[in-house]
Amino acid sequence: MTIRSILDEKGRDVVTIKPTATLGEAARMLGEKRIGAVVVTAGDRKILGILSERDIVRVIGEKGADGLSQPVGDAMTAKVSTCRETHTINDVMEVMTRGRFRHLPVERDGHLDGIISIGDVVKRRIEEVEREAEQIREYIATA
Repeated sequence: MTIRSILDEKGRDVVTIKPTATLGEAARMLGEKRIGAVVVTAGDRKILGILSERDIVRVIGEKGADGLSQPVGDAMTAKVSTCRETHTINDVMEVMTRGRFRHLPVERDGHLDGIISIGDVVKRRIEEVEREAEQIREYIATA
């Protein structure tokens, strides 16, 4: 099972933000969209970074509410781990667990092509395990 199957089901739309936007604008966007991270791009779909709720909380913890006027580019994670739609669910689970992050942009030809969350990956993995268990039950019943 590959990342393509997740993207085919959920779509490839990704909420993005420019690095010049403020953390306050980003926080509002996350709340309105009910998401945990936005991908930072310059408009050409080239991934510059990713900004998560954790990044915003870290800045507020360090600078207080004044930190919300800071540009996204100063708080984002610039070294972004990405995957491709050909990666397997297990590959991505390992990357996300090792890196301790919940969102992973999908990249194609150096540009943003989608995003997956740990929730997407776990849901798909559970479906896969349930399908395998059902196949084993059917095999045993017919043996």
